[in-house]
Amino acid sequence: MLLAFLMLASVSALGKGAWIHAKAMLAQYLIADAWAEQRQGASRAKPWSWADTWPVARLQVPELGVDQFVLEGASGRILAFGPGHVSGTATPGSEGNTVISGHRDTHFRWLQHLQNGDHITLTLPDGARASYVVQSRRVVSQQDTWILQEQDVPLLRLLTCYPFDGVVPGGSRRYVVTAELEPPGIAF
Repeated sequence: MLLAFLMLASVSALGKGAWIHAKAMLAQYLIADAWAEQRQGASRAKPWSWADTWPVARLQVPELGVDQFVLEGASGRILAFGPGHVSGTATPGSEGNTVISGHRDTHFRWLQHLQNGDHITLTLPDGARASYVVQSRRVVSQQDTWILQEQDVPLLRLLTCYPFDGVVPGGSRRYVVTAELEPPGIAF
């Protein structure tokens, strides 16, 4: 009886874990459709009818083969479907400090492989592109609010929980990647 219970509990836990990853991957396809609508002129196209978010940028990292859509907002509900732009920080692709957050075990797992000098591109719905170069990677306390403060230079900060292989979600530490806007005319 105990063995049957343990097997059932194991299957249930594996199923829930698989569902989280499947939902995250499926959402990117629905978000891609909303992105296409916005590229054709729609404003704030929702990926599904009950969504309280919309895609604001396409994030690409050529060195790692990353190609993801960034949603507006960074609540837990939004981050379940993709990386999210943290409200109150600069709009993606604009001057100032743009902060994008994502879950360490799904959409932002690749952050651990980024290196200084790697390139990150944000494409906006109107087709404008902003290219950034990674300058630093660091682990900070979740209490460190300097990450969100406005800056005089255009920055992109990518933020996720740390450690990447942590068993408990959340935690008290965050992994922060800071990238600076490349001067115009530089292509990679």
